[in-house]
Amino acid sequence: MPNLFKSLIAGDSIPAGRKAVVSPFDRTQIAEIETTGAAGVEQALTTAYRLFRDRAGWLPIPRRIAILEKTINIMSEQVEVLAIEAAREGGKPLIDSRVEVIRAIDSIRICVECLRTDAGETIPMGINAASAGKRAFTTIEPIGVVVAVSAFNHPLNLITHQVGPAIAAGCPVIVKPAEDTPLSCFRFVEILRQAGLPDEWCQALVTDNRDVATQLVTDKRVGFLSFIGSAKVGWMLRSKLAPGTRCALEHGGAAPVIIAEDADIEDALPKLLKGGFYHAGQVCVSVQRIFAHKSIARELATRLAEGAQRLVIGDPTLPDTEVGPLIRPAEVQRVTQWVNEAVSEGAELLAGGNVLSDTIHDCTVLYNPSHTSKVSTEEIFGPVVCVYPYNNINDAIARANSLPWAFQAAVFTRDMATAMHACDQLDASAVMVNDHTAFRVDWMPFAGLRESGLGTGGIPYTYHDMQIRKMIVMNSGHRDV
Repeated sequence: MPNLFKSLIAGDSIPAGRKAVVSPFDRTQIAEIETTGAAGVEQALTTAYRLFRDRAGWLPIPRRIAILEKTINIMSEQVEVLAIEAAREGGKPLIDSRVEVIRAIDSIRICVECLRTDAGETIPMGINAASAGKRAFTTIEPIGVVVAVSAFNHPLNLITHQVGPAIAAGCPVIVKPAEDTPLSCFRFVEILRQAGLPDEWCQALVTDNRDVATQLVTDKRVGFLSFIGSAKVGWMLRSKLAPGTRCALEHGGAAPVIIAEDADIEDALPKLLKGGFYHAGQVCVSVQRIFAHKSIARELATRLAEGAQRLVIGDPTLPDTEVGPLIRPAEVQRVTQWVNEAVSEGAELLAGGNVLSDTIHDCTVLYNPSHTSKVSTEEIFGPVVCVYPYNNINDAIARANSLPWAFQAAVFTRDMATAMHACDQLDASAVMVNDHTAFRVDWMPFAGLRESGLGTGGIPYTYHDMQIRKMIVMNSGHRDV
């Protein structure tokens, strides 16, 4: 019998049912999870809100630090187990899942650093008649109950980015992982509890239907929603939040790359391959649209296609695999449809375009698709990279900026003036110079603009979002001279 993962709701709760968790590679069942209905969600919310309202019971900072440091130690002892299990349930190749686990550990370490270095501030007073004799400063408090809704593509590190800052900030947190990849989340929450976190401070559950999930997110007792997932769902949920609930939304994009005429192709190619086909393109800032100067576009596209054909595709738990499956068979069907549509509309297929199994689509390179094709206007979220030739860099930048998405972008050039021009003109929250669009470290700001998201991710930024600054003004009666 497959392992059964029970809902991690504090206290006794009655499950709504069970759901199979399958490997995206071969669709074999690897576990079962309990699902939670309306009664279980109400129990979790009641528990979390009661904790938040009891100020005397808030976890003191030294205890939070001790819990997080022990969490780091436990995770460090289980790196290989966590990596293999993440690869099994999510399909990200083992070589990359190992990196994800190391990043997740570092994410918790950054939470500890935030706790050790964050502080309130002094507000200037005594500078006019109204403020004479006063002193003012801020203290830091948790914002309230955090509900974290996560995505499948980084099943461990995304959870640490949402739950870690909540624990550090002193917020009770309820986390709902993606239904396809809940196991890494459940394991992480169990590790937190093993490290000394009381059960009620972090609860994990998977709802049995969308209405119950909406009930969880939109409840008036929720202080902060952290959502990572599709733009359609995220913006819908935001529109239904209770008055006063703050939120951060992280969606996707169609990341553009500008390749200038003087770019070093030898340097660019391995980075574009990694940025485009990492986790089979299932990354919100994956390289998707490459605008290359016409003098080098064909060579770049051809060599990119050759590199794509050399990538090892297959079982994500094997050490040599470089590209794994898509998360569900329906995604393979969708990607295939988009590629075929692009070819029928004039794109040149330089590599790939084939379905290798129900869940594997091979790495695909398209040359000069129509600017109205879905591969040019929507987030592919699959192993497909498009190369477009351009004459004038300003035209390329205009095309890069033409979509409602804006997240991370990149420019490859040897000329500082060209680099700075692209950085100034591209609609993006971050522009990588001579690197791919999917570059990220866990302490940097990470923000989707326009329809790509709301607020700023990254451990320190999420930590700050989950707090309030309370100002205290003291009237000493002493008049400053």
